[in-house]
Amino acid sequence: QVQLVESGGGLVQPGGSLRLSCAASGTIYKMAWYRQAPGKQRELVATITSGGSTNYADSVKGRFTISRDNAKNTVYLQMNSLKPEDTAVYYCTNLFGVWGQGTQVTVSS
Repeated sequence: QVQLVESGGGLVQPGGSLRLSCAASGTIYKMAWYRQAPGKQRELVATITSGGSTNYADSVKGRFTISRDNAKNTVYLQMNSLKPEDTAVYYCTNLFGVWGQGTQVTVSS
């Protein structure tokens, strides 16, 4: 079973940027990023198909970009113009029940 490892989270000021990475131990197909803020349900942030087609939650459209490097079995989430409400643990998943351990993103001044 493929394993997923996220990295790249941290503390950033409002308006700043971060790039998250999700490295897989094997071949990846359609992938997604989710996030979960304290006291809230996990929500879908973005998806990307094997061919590179993408979809985004309305709350991140125009600010976040999901991408992939199939040669490296890695998916990325570029996050720009970050807001305090983007604070959450971010998870990647292969949409077949495999999840990473999550990486914390905190947006605060």
